[in-house]
Amino acid sequence: MKLHRNLVFAVIDALNLIFNEGEYADKVVQKVLKFDKRWGARDRGFIAETTYEMVRYKRLYSEIADVKAPFTRPDLFRMWAVWAVLKGINLPDWKQIEPTPERRIKGKFDELSKIRKYREAVPDWIDELCEKALGEKLWTAEIAKLNEPAEVILRTNTLKTTKENLRKALLDEGIVTEPIKGYPHALRLPERANVFVTQSFKNGFFEVQDASSQLVAAFLDVKPGQRVVDTCAGAGGKSLHLAALMENKGQLIAMDIYGSKLKELKRRARRNGAHNIEPREITSTKVFKKLYGSADRVLIDAPCTGLGVIRRNPDTKWKLQPEFLDKITKTQQEILRSYSKIVKPGGKVVYATCSILPQENNDQVKSFLASEEGNDFSLIKEKKIYASKSGYDGFYMALLEKKA
Repeated sequence: MKLHRNLVFAVIDALNLIFNEGEYADKVVQKVLKFDKRWGARDRGFIAETTYEMVRYKRLYSEIADVKAPFTRPDLFRMWAVWAVLKGINLPDWKQIEPTPERRIKGKFDELSKIRKYREAVPDWIDELCEKALGEKLWTAEIAKLNEPAEVILRTNTLKTTKENLRKALLDEGIVTEPIKGYPHALRLPERANVFVTQSFKNGFFEVQDASSQLVAAFLDVKPGQRVVDTCAGAGGKSLHLAALMENKGQLIAMDIYGSKLKELKRRARRNGAHNIEPREITSTKVFKKLYGSADRVLIDAPCTGLGVIRRNPDTKWKLQPEFLDKITKTQQEILRSYSKIVKPGGKVVYATCSILPQENNDQVKSFLASEEGNDFSLIKEKKIYASKSGYDGFYMALLEKKA
């Protein structure tokens, strides 16, 4: 593999922004890929994949390179040299790269690989917390799977096409996809490709959405013509799926505290041909209190630690702090207690997170059912999804019904 200086320097620039400036990996990669218009698909792939892999295994590489945060530029080059040696790449003769003791690197790697927190590169507190919550066997399997890069999964937009027609349309554009058993609208890409430049995407035939995430809207059991409220809609991945399941009939109110995300949802809804979505920014409690007792279905896709989706956001491991867990579990409780009041008697609520921690999941549901607000509700079913068992993101969902 021939290494190009400008590509390696781009990786170092990206790592500096992520590790030292606290910027988000996905945004940084997007920004860095715009540095040079001449880079082709292979160059861009090298920058993105190398950056993500080094973010994923930051703890392991920094330990082997014997460097500590905040990382200087020479530190980042040392970490990169460790990555290269472990990948079997011959190091170039550049002045930025000091003589690298390859045997020592491999020896240290073998030694650290026996210890999970180094091998899987997780902070001590996350490793201890998750082992305690999930048990050693499940956590060891889970974190290994969560360190694998996520596949590209598409969700067919059934308002505009069928899964079979989408497959054919993408094949005509040179993109091979495969259906996934047990996921009615999902297609996976055996090989990564930029699907956003396809005509099929511009036509609104699909959205990119992980297979586990595609199960949430279906779990809510919506019917055409109902009044449905998505209380934490964000940019609307699940709202768009709900609109498709409702066949564009009925009313779908998509709420969020961030107006910018709802703007993005409006743009996506236009492309998807989803006409029954009504975005509402939560500027005060009045916005959702007006809806109390009025909806057939309510989706609470609650904010969480995101520990189930670190394949997609590997920098979560380094950005999360122990105090955030305490804060977010309180927020989840408040959200569940206030937003559940939107559903009418006989209606249903789904509480979902992209976390694998019981503290954020079934513990929250139990606590809600034992509270005054949860008195009239019963748990119909719940689903815990682990990456190590499903192959897709870690998720939790609970279906609750309000007494008629």
